[in-house]
Amino acid sequence: MSLCSYLSDKLDDEKVLEDLTSNVKQIQDHVLKEILTLNANTEYLRRFLHGSSDKDLFKKNVPVATYEDVKLFIERVANGESFDVISGKPITGFLLSSGTSGGKRKMFPHNNKYLENLRFIYYYRSLVISKHIDGLEHGKGMVFNFCTQEYTTPSGLPASSATTSFFKSCYFKNRSSHWHWSFTSPDEVILCSDNKQSLYCHLLCGIIQRDEVVKVGASFISILVRAIIFLENNWKEICTNIRFGRLSEWIIDISCRDSVSKILGKANPELADLVEKECNQKSWEGIIPRLWPKAKFIESIATGQMTQHIPTLEFYSNKLPLISSSYVSSETMFGINMNPLCKPQDVSYTFMPNLSYFEFLLVDASDEVEIVDLVDVKLGCYYEPLITNHSGLHRYKMGDILEVTGFYNSAPQFRFVRRGNLVLSVYLEITTDEDLLNAVTQAKMVLESSDLMLMEFTSYGDISTTPGHYVLYWELKGKYHNDSIEIDNKALVECCYVVEESLNNLYKEFRRDRSIGALEIRVVQQGTFDDLMEFFLTQGASSTQYKTPICIKSSEALTILERKVYARFSTDKSLSLKFSS
Repeated sequence: MSLCSYLSDKLDDEKVLEDLTSNVKQIQDHVLKEILTLNANTEYLRRFLHGSSDKDLFKKNVPVATYEDVKLFIERVANGESFDVISGKPITGFLLSSGTSGGKRKMFPHNNKYLENLRFIYYYRSLVISKHIDGLEHGKGMVFNFCTQEYTTPSGLPASSATTSFFKSCYFKNRSSHWHWSFTSPDEVILCSDNKQSLYCHLLCGIIQRDEVVKVGASFISILVRAIIFLENNWKEICTNIRFGRLSEWIIDISCRDSVSKILGKANPELADLVEKECNQKSWEGIIPRLWPKAKFIESIATGQMTQHIPTLEFYSNKLPLISSSYVSSETMFGINMNPLCKPQDVSYTFMPNLSYFEFLLVDASDEVEIVDLVDVKLGCYYEPLITNHSGLHRYKMGDILEVTGFYNSAPQFRFVRRGNLVLSVYLEITTDEDLLNAVTQAKMVLESSDLMLMEFTSYGDISTTPGHYVLYWELKGKYHNDSIEIDNKALVECCYVVEESLNNLYKEFRRDRSIGALEIRVVQQGTFDDLMEFFLTQGASSTQYKTPICIKSSEALTILERKVYARFSTDKSLSLKFSS
């Protein structure tokens, strides 16, 4: 029986999830057999398997691969060679990674199996949320979905972000039986290639239908924060559109304009007055439930480097439940958060065994390299996932570091810890992105007593000085005064101390003996991180997947930041060393 048949025979959605998470080994073995049978004779795998689909031979002969190992094979297919260089099934397109985590965008082949898996994730994560929150079936979601530019490879196949590929596919267009909520925005707004026009129309449609909105969402919470800031700068124009029933002339995408104009309808001065009253208040604290009073939760990825935006979103949302519902990537889908109402710091994802074949490389293994199957991971251990998918990636090393936090039936649950390749170092110390995020989170508490919010930050290791030192670029915003802010010098110096005090002992030892210089916070002008994003977009990053890099390595990006610095802070306060007993 094929896996598709296995799933289609399950009439009860909840039973599907129970079956999947209870029969992990059986399903994983089935997935690997299916993949190897399909791909054993590709040029890539034939070197190791000689046409065999045997699991033990796969484990023994197929090496762990990085992107550099598969890049040439992928490029050959993109340039017009036959798909069987890497895949036993025709390749229908290529997916582009965000391009902000580790440098340039990577390109991955995909076929319809990827889109089927993405549809599976969208459907079942919605089902799980519906089990935990009542009254969603008759409401709508104001979700900031976007499409980015689609490129055509020399082979004639499209290359785009995963979400763009999905939104342009029949899996999205024919979604009536696979979707739990409708959107406030018509599809034409999602498919609009101009993200500024799309964002404006998302907000306008969402405000017009404010009494139907039960969910607010976006791929990442950084996108939601940017949407609220965009609304702060454009609410007067939106009110004018609503007051007179006329869409702004600069919305020139015809399909978008026609569909939004129908939703806008006739003049509605009462709604315009209501929105104006809320947006004119001194503070935008709680603006989301004020404008969308029936919103029950926010759905957006808030793990990893997105955690830095949680306090800002909580300020705007009055701490509405924030749900990180799924763990997905351009390489494959991984899993679903089966406890959606948990705190953001407690989010774990239950891996779904039907999506790809998963293996795990034990992190910091003392002896030889240890690779285990999904069913053999151990509670509390840290692993890097290796994925084997249906479209040409085999034992592919993801670069993410995950911790096993528990099990849902027999399916392991993982907490996202960090990206394995993002580290800050100026001497012999290593500071991971998780270390830095935790340290900055502690420093944010110092700002709580002031009128300041930390909107965005990034870092780099400055070794142009002796000794080298860490530099943090911070963009600040007033909670109650949007136009200008007053810098609290004492608070910013204290923030420097708290960040350093929160780092590991090795860092603090090197600070004490002056092998590392004092950490520096450089405050930049408002809008600087928008300029930084625009720079990365010109370098090929995706606007829908964009994540501010935790650590900057580009000299051009550093130049953008340095031009906007207007205040610098550091501290000479001595740091404490903490030793466990």
